[in-house]
Amino acid sequence: MKTYTQLTREERYQIYALKQADHNQSEIAVVIGRHRFTISRELSRNRGMRGYRPRQAHRLALERRKAKMRPRFGGSIWTKVELLLQMDWSPQQISGRLMAEEGIRISHEHIYQYIYADKRAGGDLYRHLRCKRKRRKRYGSYDRRGVIRNRVSIDERPEVVGERSRVGDWEGDTVIGKNHKGALVTLVERKRCTPSSGE
Repeated sequence: MKTYTQLTREERYQIYALKQADHNQSEIAVVIGRHRFTISRELSRNRGMRGYRPRQAHRLALERRKAKMRPRFGGSIWTKVELLLQMDWSPQQISGRLMAEEGIRISHEHIYQYIYADKRAGGDLYRHLRCKRKRRKRYGSYDRRGVIRNRVSIDERPEVVGERSRVGDWEGDTVIGKNHKGALVTLVERKRCTPSSGE
């Protein structure tokens, strides 16, 4: 299932040009690879007194997007954040300054979320980040695949296990097939086999 993404500035200019060339909404949707309802909604929501204009449409869409993102903080706070970002301050520096000078608690992670939401809406705040990284994971999240809960390191096993003198100390391993199709589990009894007296 495809995830919906906001129209970009370039797509809005495409819509305008195709509309000027007398293409209908269905044709415009096919050309730019969007659903017909997306085009219909764009033309109805982001038009002005003089009809649909891409620059004005993009500004209206950004304003609407920012209005949705600001329930926790007033517009003046985000105006300060944007001003400092445009001066190439890092989100960490902005967070610290707002806390020290105005007592405003806004985490640098929240500022990153704001920046990337602005990027999805076609904005350019992300260009002021010092390191143009891929979208950051939410704080405290990391890849947990392949991690066994409550696992004990092999270094912490009793010394007697290393002697391989008793029955019941098993060693296991897994082999994953190509493209993660199929898996093999191997279990080995660690006790040494002692040759029989007849050998």
